[in-house]
Amino acid sequence: MKKYSYTEKKDTRSGFGAGLLEAGKRNPNVVALCADLTGSLKMDAFKNEFPERFFQAGIAEANMIGVAAGMTIGGKIPFAGSFANFVTGRVYDQVRQSIAYSNKNVKICASHAGITLGEDGATHQIMEDIGLMKMLPNMIVINPADYNQTYLATIAIAEIDNPVYLRFGRPKVPVFTSLDDEFKIGEAIVFNEGSDVSIFATGHLLWKAIEAGEILEAKGISAEIINIHTIKPLDAKAILKSVKKTGAVVSAEEHFMNGGLGDSIAQLLVREYPVPMEMVAVNDKFGESGTPDALMEKYHLDTPDIVAAAEKVIGRK
Repeated sequence: MKKYSYTEKKDTRSGFGAGLLEAGKRNPNVVALCADLTGSLKMDAFKNEFPERFFQAGIAEANMIGVAAGMTIGGKIPFAGSFANFVTGRVYDQVRQSIAYSNKNVKICASHAGITLGEDGATHQIMEDIGLMKMLPNMIVINPADYNQTYLATIAIAEIDNPVYLRFGRPKVPVFTSLDDEFKIGEAIVFNEGSDVSIFATGHLLWKAIEAGEILEAKGISAEIINIHTIKPLDAKAILKSVKKTGAVVSAEEHFMNGGLGDSIAQLLVREYPVPMEMVAVNDKFGESGTPDALMEKYHLDTPDIVAAAEKVIGRK
């Protein structure tokens, strides 16, 4: 198995902040809106560099979404940012009608997603946001894995004319991808080729999957590890190519089983190439207050859980 390592940990929200600044430098039509969480979303650098292109909406997320949609009519490219819970669940009607249905070029930028928000607890730990967003026609859904990939994804979405949901997080996680990598929306990335099981991971779970792959290799199991950073549109070609080789699937994500990456892969496989599958995700439970690491362990989103899922699914072949 190819060896991956890291020298530092950084939060993916900071990758978004840096990417937003760079996107603003490249295109004067890029504007930013925030719902009173500028520091939390690391949008300060953009605000300081382009004060005339930054709009503080206050704690009025529904209004922010409406304003962002209106800005696109004048050719602007709005990046509207808030916590994932607030910019999806709280304003779903506005996102559905003003952005998705109207097919407006708004980038919905969602920080503090998933259970690793940590101590703020269940009211803030949204784990159904991917499902909410992927079910909307016209919406692209992206969930990058580390700081560098989030930086590249932020720049990439500024260059397309399409509604986008970009998901990122609060905790510092390993930085193991390169800024020299090419980020292509809708194209999965193979991190390790294998023959016994396909592990499809997204977001914070990609590093866990890489760790799991090393443990499985020591046990004589060859795991193919693939980064699904774009959940919609799903890279069906890459998924089917891998599954036809391995005949067993594990999905890994910081999200509910219902509506997430695993759900999308299962729908594809049941239509095209049914094989045994296990899902590493939160199974129909709200989160609770705790440290990110403790919550990942408690809710079975950790490296040993991916290892166990891989061993189980191989036994079902």
